[in-house]
Amino acid sequence: MQQFQSRYKSALTSERGDVPGWVLVVLMTTGLVTAIWTIAAPRLTSILKNSLDAMNGIR
Repeated sequence: MQQFQSRYKSALTSERGDVPGWVLVVLMTTGLVTAIWTIAAPRLTSILKNSLDAMNGIR
């Protein structure tokens, strides 16, 4: 148990972290969001335009 506590404490106090891992996560997330946005943007624009046109028709 003592060994686990000392490893846990050293992991919490370590300032190095996993920088390459986080950089990879950020880059992959950015790539996915960009790809999805590129594909979905025309459809989302159409949905928004139709919704706004419908709201203008209510008045």
